[in-house]
Amino acid sequence: MLVLSRKENESIIINNEIEIKIIHIKPDQVKIGIVAPKEVRIFRQEIFEEIMKENQKAQQAGSISDLKELMKKKDKK
Repeated sequence: MLVLSRKENESIIINNEIEIKIIHIKPDQVKIGIVAPKEVRIFRQEIFEEIMKENQKAQQAGSISDLKELMKKKDKK
């Protein structure tokens, strides 16, 4: 992990196309701004983790329904 120190209104640039700027600093919170191409997906970590959990649930449900469908086809033979 790279750790950088930045002050308010200072930025870092990633891959020549993503800018992360420190907007405001409070004792218990830092506000950041992110400028990136539209195709770059940006999520808060807790939201990303929820998306991943839901994707796993959907994938498991799909696998079970696929298995049931295969069993029905096998029973018909």
